Amino acid sequence: MKKEEFVIRITHACEEVRAAEPLLTEIDSKFGDADHGYTMSKIATVIENAVKESDGNIKEMIDDAAMAVMGENGGSAVPLWNTWLDGMQEGAPEADEMDAQQIKDMFARALEELDDMSGAKVGDKSMMDAFIPATEAMVACDGDEQAIFEAGAKAAAEGAENTKNFKSKFGRAKSYGDKTIGTPDCGALSASLFFKGLAKQ
Repeated sequence: MKKEEFVIRITHACEEVRAAEPLLTEIDSKFGDADHGYTMSKIATVIENAVKESDGNIKEMIDDAAMAVMGENGGSAVPLWNTWLDGMQEGAPEADEMDAQQIKDMFARALEELDDMSGAKVGDKSMMDAFIPATEAMVACDGDEQAIFEAGAKAAAEGAENTKNFKSKFGRAKSYGDKTIGTPDCGALSASLFFKGLAKQ
Protein backbone atom coordinates (compact mmCIF):
# COMPACT_ATOMS: atom_id res chain seq x y z
CA MET A 1 0.00 0.00 0.00
CA LYS A 2 1.38 3.37 -1.03
CA LYS A 3 1.34 6.34 1.31
CA GLU A 4 -1.20 8.09 -0.90
CA GLU A 5 -3.58 5.14 -0.61
CA PHE A 6 -3.27 5.17 3.18
CA VAL A 7 -4.05 8.90 3.19
CA ILE A 8 -7.28 8.18 1.31
CA ARG A 9 -8.26 5.56 3.88
CA ILE A 10 -7.50 7.91 6.77
CA THR A 11 -9.52 10.63 5.07
CA HIS A 12 -12.52 8.30 4.82
CA ALA A 13 -12.05 7.41 8.49
CA CYS A 14 -12.11 11.05 9.51
CA GLU A 15 -15.17 11.70 7.36
CA GLU A 16 -17.04 8.85 9.07
CA VAL A 17 -16.30 10.30 12.50
CA ARG A 18 -17.28 13.84 11.55
CA ALA A 19 -20.54 12.70 9.95
CA ALA A 20 -21.50 11.00 13.22
CA GLU A 21 -20.98 14.10 15.38
CA PRO A 22 -24.73 14.56 16.14
CA LEU A 23 -25.13 10.89 17.08
CA LEU A 24 -22.02 10.88 19.26
CA THR A 25 -23.19 14.05 20.98
CA GLU A 26 -26.62 12.57 21.63
CA ILE A 27 -25.16 9.40 23.19
CA ASP A 28 -22.67 11.34 25.30
CA SER A 29 -25.39 13.66 26.56
CA LYS A 30 -27.04 10.75 28.40
CA PHE A 31 -24.21 9.96 30.80
CA GLY A 32 -21.33 12.25 29.86
CA ASP A 33 -20.52 15.87 29.08
CA ALA A 34 -22.19 15.90 25.63
CA ASP A 35 -18.89 16.96 24.09
CA HIS A 36 -17.61 13.72 22.58
CA GLY A 37 -19.07 14.41 19.14
CA TYR A 38 -17.50 17.86 18.99
CA THR A 39 -14.17 16.62 20.35
CA MET A 40 -13.94 13.71 17.93
CA SER A 41 -14.90 15.96 15.03
CA LYS A 42 -11.98 18.23 15.95
CA ILE A 43 -9.62 15.29 16.29
CA ALA A 44 -10.74 13.88 12.92
CA THR A 45 -10.24 17.23 11.23
CA VAL A 46 -6.69 17.75 12.50
CA ILE A 47 -5.75 14.16 11.62
CA GLU A 48 -7.07 14.58 8.08
CA ASN A 49 -5.36 17.91 7.58
CA ALA A 50 -2.07 16.61 8.97
CA VAL A 51 -1.86 13.53 6.74
CA LYS A 52 -2.85 15.50 3.65
CA GLU A 53 -0.29 18.22 4.31
CA SER A 54 2.57 15.96 5.38
CA ASP A 55 5.36 15.61 2.83
CA GLY A 56 7.25 12.95 4.80
CA ASN A 57 7.17 9.17 4.59
CA ILE A 58 4.49 7.04 6.27
CA LYS A 59 6.19 7.15 9.68
CA GLU A 60 6.66 10.91 9.51
CA MET A 61 3.10 11.44 8.28
CA ILE A 62 1.58 9.58 11.22
CA ASP A 63 3.89 11.43 13.59
CA ASP A 64 2.57 14.69 12.12
CA ALA A 65 -0.97 13.51 12.82
CA ALA A 66 -0.08 12.57 16.41
CA MET A 67 1.49 15.97 17.01
CA ALA A 68 -1.56 17.71 15.55
CA VAL A 69 -3.91 15.84 17.88
CA MET A 70 -1.71 16.60 20.88
CA GLY A 71 -2.22 20.30 20.21
CA GLU A 72 -5.98 20.06 20.67
CA ASN A 73 -8.08 20.44 23.82
CA GLY A 74 -10.71 17.79 24.42
CA GLY A 75 -10.67 15.89 27.68
CA SER A 76 -9.49 12.29 27.77
CA ALA A 77 -10.03 11.60 24.05
CA VAL A 78 -7.13 13.81 22.95
CA PRO A 79 -4.31 12.09 24.90
CA LEU A 80 -5.74 8.66 24.12
CA TRP A 81 -5.89 9.26 20.37
CA ASN A 82 -2.49 10.97 20.47
CA THR A 83 -1.05 7.91 22.22
CA TRP A 84 -2.59 5.56 19.65
CA LEU A 85 -1.18 7.53 16.75
CA ASP A 86 2.18 7.88 18.46
CA GLY A 87 2.32 4.11 18.88
CA MET A 88 1.36 3.69 15.25
CA GLN A 89 4.20 5.89 14.05
CA GLU A 90 6.62 3.88 16.20
CA GLY A 91 5.58 0.76 14.31
CA ALA A 92 5.32 2.41 10.89
CA PRO A 93 7.92 1.96 8.15
CA GLU A 94 10.22 4.80 7.18
CA ALA A 95 9.06 4.48 3.60
CA ASP A 96 6.36 5.62 1.17
CA GLU A 97 4.93 2.12 0.84
CA MET A 98 4.12 -0.80 3.16
CA ASP A 99 3.03 -4.41 2.82
CA ALA A 100 0.31 -6.33 4.68
CA GLN A 101 2.62 -7.45 7.49
CA GLN A 102 3.86 -3.92 8.07
CA ILE A 103 0.27 -2.70 8.30
CA LYS A 104 -0.48 -5.32 10.95
CA ASP A 105 2.72 -4.52 12.85
CA MET A 106 1.88 -0.83 12.81
CA PHE A 107 -1.60 -1.27 14.25
CA ALA A 108 -0.36 -3.82 16.79
CA ARG A 109 2.20 -1.32 18.07
CA ALA A 110 -0.48 1.36 18.25
CA LEU A 111 -2.65 -0.85 20.45
CA GLU A 112 0.29 -1.67 22.73
CA GLU A 113 0.83 2.01 23.47
CA LEU A 114 -2.87 2.73 23.89
CA ASP A 115 -3.31 -0.27 26.17
CA ASP A 116 -0.46 0.93 28.40
CA MET A 117 -2.15 4.29 28.83
CA SER A 118 -5.80 3.24 29.00
CA GLY A 119 -5.75 0.15 31.16
CA ALA A 120 -9.30 -0.66 30.04
CA LYS A 121 -10.17 -4.12 28.76
CA VAL A 122 -12.98 -5.51 26.63
CA GLY A 123 -16.15 -5.32 28.69
CA ASP A 124 -15.18 -2.14 30.53
CA LYS A 125 -17.37 -0.08 28.15
CA SER A 126 -14.71 2.17 26.66
CA MET A 127 -13.02 2.88 23.35
CA MET A 128 -10.93 -0.24 23.98
CA ASP A 129 -14.01 -2.36 23.25
CA ALA A 130 -13.47 -1.34 19.63
CA PHE A 131 -9.68 -0.92 19.46
CA ILE A 132 -8.77 -4.28 20.99
CA PRO A 133 -10.95 -6.60 18.84
CA ALA A 134 -10.27 -4.53 15.71
CA THR A 135 -6.52 -4.81 16.11
CA GLU A 136 -6.63 -8.48 17.03
CA ALA A 137 -8.73 -9.20 13.95
CA MET A 138 -6.33 -7.28 11.72
CA VAL A 139 -3.29 -9.07 13.08
CA ALA A 140 -4.98 -12.48 12.70
CA CYS A 141 -6.08 -11.82 9.11
CA ASP A 142 -4.14 -13.71 6.44
CA GLY A 143 -5.60 -11.77 3.53
CA ASP A 144 -4.45 -8.73 1.59
CA GLU A 145 -4.54 -5.14 2.85
CA GLN A 146 -8.23 -4.71 2.03
CA ALA A 147 -9.13 -7.89 3.89
CA ILE A 148 -7.09 -6.68 6.88
CA PHE A 149 -8.93 -3.37 7.10
CA GLU A 150 -12.31 -5.03 6.56
CA ALA A 151 -11.58 -7.47 9.38
CA GLY A 152 -10.72 -4.56 11.65
CA ALA A 153 -13.85 -2.64 10.75
CA LYS A 154 -16.12 -5.63 11.34
CA ALA A 155 -14.59 -6.44 14.71
CA ALA A 156 -14.66 -2.80 15.81
CA ALA A 157 -18.33 -2.47 14.89
CA GLU A 158 -19.21 -5.64 16.78
CA GLY A 159 -17.18 -4.49 19.76
CA ALA A 160 -18.89 -1.10 19.87
CA GLU A 161 -22.31 -2.73 19.59
CA ASN A 162 -21.46 -5.09 22.45
CA THR A 163 -20.87 -2.16 24.80
CA LYS A 164 -24.65 -1.87 25.08
CA ASN A 165 -24.51 -4.97 27.25
CA PHE A 166 -22.06 -3.52 29.79
CA LYS A 167 -22.20 -0.91 32.51
CA SER A 168 -19.69 1.92 32.44
CA LYS A 169 -16.53 1.54 34.51
CA PHE A 170 -14.70 4.68 33.43
CA GLY A 171 -15.29 8.42 33.30
CA ARG A 172 -18.35 10.36 34.33
CA ALA A 173 -20.67 7.60 33.11
CA LYS A 174 -19.27 5.27 35.78
CA SER A 175 -21.46 6.98 38.39
CA TYR A 176 -24.61 5.90 36.52
CA GLY A 177 -23.79 2.21 36.89
CA ASP A 178 -26.45 -0.15 35.55
CA LYS A 179 -28.36 2.73 33.97
CA THR A 180 -25.74 2.80 31.21
CA ILE A 181 -26.66 -0.73 30.12
CA GLY A 182 -28.52 -0.54 26.80
CA THR A 183 -26.59 2.49 25.54
CA PRO A 184 -23.42 2.03 23.49
CA ASP A 185 -20.20 3.66 24.58
CA CYS A 186 -19.58 6.73 22.46
CA GLY A 187 -15.80 6.28 22.59
CA ALA A 188 -16.09 2.76 21.23
CA LEU A 189 -18.54 3.94 18.60
CA SER A 190 -16.33 6.76 17.34
CA ALA A 191 -13.38 4.36 17.19
CA SER A 192 -15.45 1.83 15.25
CA LEU A 193 -16.42 4.52 12.76
CA PHE A 194 -12.76 5.35 12.24
CA PHE A 195 -12.01 1.70 11.46
CA LYS A 196 -15.07 1.62 9.17
CA GLY A 197 -13.59 4.47 7.16
CA LEU A 198 -10.18 2.82 6.99
CA ALA A 199 -11.82 -0.09 5.16
CA LYS A 200 -12.91 2.26 2.34
CA GLN A 201 -10.46 2.45 -0.53
